[in-house]
Amino acid sequence: MSGKGTDSSGRLLRYGTVIASLAVMFLVLIGLNIVIGSVRVPLRELLHILFTGGGGDTWQGIIWKIRLPRLFESALLGGALALSGFLLQTFFNNPIAGPYVLGISSGAKLTVAAAMITAFGAQRSPGSWFLVSAAFLGALMSMGVVLLVARRVRRSATLIVCGVMIGYICSAITDFLITFADDASIVNLHNWTRGSFSGATWDDIRVISVVVLSASAVVFLLSKPISAYQMGEYYAKNMGVNVQVFRIVLVLLSSVLSACVTAFAGPVSFVGIAVPHLVKALLNTSKPIVVIPVCFLGGSVFCMACDLIARTAFAPQDISVSSVTAVFGAPVVIALMIKKRGREM
Repeated sequence: MSGKGTDSSGRLLRYGTVIASLAVMFLVLIGLNIVIGSVRVPLRELLHILFTGGGGDTWQGIIWKIRLPRLFESALLGGALALSGFLLQTFFNNPIAGPYVLGISSGAKLTVAAAMITAFGAQRSPGSWFLVSAAFLGALMSMGVVLLVARRVRRSATLIVCGVMIGYICSAITDFLITFADDASIVNLHNWTRGSFSGATWDDIRVISVVVLSASAVVFLLSKPISAYQMGEYYAKNMGVNVQVFRIVLVLLSSVLSACVTAFAGPVSFVGIAVPHLVKALLNTSKPIVVIPVCFLGGSVFCMACDLIARTAFAPQDISVSSVTAVFGAPVVIALMIKKRGREM
């Protein structure tokens, strides 16, 4: 009994330490993302604006209209990417599955690009819900192709290669569409296809909050059936889980989360693969009830940090946030592939 109690206390201490560390990093990154940039905001001015509502018009515009919306967007979409990756890894039972690698983000990018070109061609500005709907449709189409391939292919490495090829095909069609778009559309699409949290507005944040937080809450409520599904379909059925319906729900949730990211930030790479594995390694557990909220927090911290680097590394010039996430996320994927290959041998 004492041994079990000690193990339980050790696990709780580990969970608490990881969550507290991520929470501190989250708060620190909030401050850094607001203060640091091409124009540095004095700390005194920041506190004056946030707590009294005063301050100069220039500082207020920088903080309220540019940096805070971008901060919220990177935090919410980073958490969405991490959860989408966790769901896909659970669905395919594959540690390298993710919305970017499987081509789901590229499918969403294709339909959003087509929707944006159509809207701009009609002299209209595409609404947030319109873009999310278009991205969701593209994500579902790509996911459908991946599922068809998965029924014919048993080897996970082959499935990943097929997903990458689907992504290349969708990206090629997207580039083809952009080539024949008008000049105004090309400028908007070029910035969006690079992957960036810039240009966020409070209207975007409202839509993102509704979609991401609602989907994330549903994912958390499904912690128990996800835990059963991780033990295998036969075990899940014995625990009373309707596997067919559950698999459809996983597909829809992962598609909604990845589609929302693509609609507002463009394709952001490797977050969906790297963060869930880093979180599981830090927690030393795969229990969904613990991993899901920490995964969301970890994805937020990861994307906030990468966006800070993207904004400041070559300031005042922004670089693609996807380039930064690839620098830190790709090594994790390589390590996973080497580890998996070693187990197979």
